[in-house]
Amino acid sequence: MEQAVAECVGLLGAVTEGDWEGVRAGRLDWDCRRTAVHIAEDLIAYAGQLAGREQDGYAPFELSMEEDTGNADVLRVIGTTGALLAAAIRTAPRHVRAFHPYPFRSANREGFAAMGVIEVLLHTHDICEGLGLSYEPAPELCDFVLTRIFPHVQPGPTPWPTLLWATGRGDLAGRAPLTEWRWNNNLVLDTERLTLEGVTPAAATDLSTVGDGGFEWIEGGPVEGTRVGAGLVYKQYEDGTHRPEWGMYVLVRREDGRALGAMGFHGVPDAAGRVEIGYDLVEGARGHGYATEALRTLSARALKRDGVRTVLANVERGNLPSQNVLARAGFIQVPAEDPELLAYELREPREG
Repeated sequence: MEQAVAECVGLLGAVTEGDWEGVRAGRLDWDCRRTAVHIAEDLIAYAGQLAGREQDGYAPFELSMEEDTGNADVLRVIGTTGALLAAAIRTAPRHVRAFHPYPFRSANREGFAAMGVIEVLLHTHDICEGLGLSYEPAPELCDFVLTRIFPHVQPGPTPWPTLLWATGRGDLAGRAPLTEWRWNNNLVLDTERLTLEGVTPAAATDLSTVGDGGFEWIEGGPVEGTRVGAGLVYKQYEDGTHRPEWGMYVLVRREDGRALGAMGFHGVPDAAGRVEIGYDLVEGARGHGYATEALRTLSARALKRDGVRTVLANVERGNLPSQNVLARAGFIQVPAEDPELLAYELREPREG
């Protein structure tokens, strides 16, 4: 956040004597001055959401500039509001979420950081287009945004052109231009004792190697199955087939904020309306009903999605605890395609 704001203020600070109000900002309907003010408005709005832990809507305030505020003063305000958002991000606990309307009505501190960064990057780009300046932000800033709030966008050769394409501001070889776009904060689901937190490509990259994905795990975690599942998420992201709702979720115990394991889908539902689910728990968390609790929530949500008729799970024949989890969650055994595995299904309820 601080780096993005510093790049913006540093670049535009050299041209504050120009007529920003008389120049349109790139493809926007706003002029360059209005666009710069909008950056500050977004940053303070996000800071207010996160610091105030707003849950049901936006905090009811707005930013206004004093009369005779010059372009240099607007940049000062961008610096100040950026610092406030950075402070809110830095001091917010990892589990805190606040209201943002799209797509799941909340975002965590990483989500607000990514949203703040993209507002700065894109609108600095718009202003520079209007003023005839050259601008290309640091690649790590673009990658930070793409791997956190654009999980549905396949990575391109370099992150800045990919981000411009993903936001309707540029062309990318082999991809049709976009006229509509949205970012995508991760989905979080609550059960009686757990929070199921959707794993972003950034977290999946870390989890698939030797990292913790940004979670505090109980002793022994994350286990190998979680790392394999995270690797699958990142592979789908690289291939452009990842769809966040049908990805992986880390199971976090609400009483202490510790991660216990992971559960998720192997991909989007197939043409027959079937979607496969898998899971793994750290050994110290087994035997307490956590997997059953999470499985009931995720499978029930899946069956409410359009076109989904069946949730499928395959387990090893010798894995009796996992078979018991499926049975307690309402799954029934069906013939398996792989003779070395047992297959279980949960079907959509039928009327009548």
